[in-house]
Amino acid sequence: MEIISHLVNNIKIAEITSDEIIIRSAQDGLDLLGNAYYQGFDKVIVYEKNLTPEFFDLKTKIAGDILQKFSNYRVSLAIIGSFEKYESKSIKDFIFESNKTKHINFVNTLENALERLGN
Repeated sequence: MEIISHLVNNIKIAEITSDEIIIRSAQDGLDLLGNAYYQGFDKVIVYEKNLTPEFFDLKTKIAGDILQKFSNYRVSLAIIGSFEKYESKSIKDFIFESNKTKHINFVNTLENALERLGN
């Protein structure tokens, strides 16, 4: 896992990169959040490929548990990926509603993530 630092409008954003799944549980999300916060980051970017596939099955409650941690600690999150492949109405609604809050963002590109988190 590597953390790439971005500074947008004086907001320090951590871009987390890895070739492996790094978040499999709410505890993994909390550990990542704590690590980024400890290093002085205000906001976090992760990639869809670094999340367990179960994240996108809302019945597992993994997504809700992980995103609740970010909300509780007031650390905004952007998840970069291609979300059109998910056919479930519930996940589509979840993504839509999350994007409305601007605290949890599902975006297609790093540029979109930095733009959303940099405001």
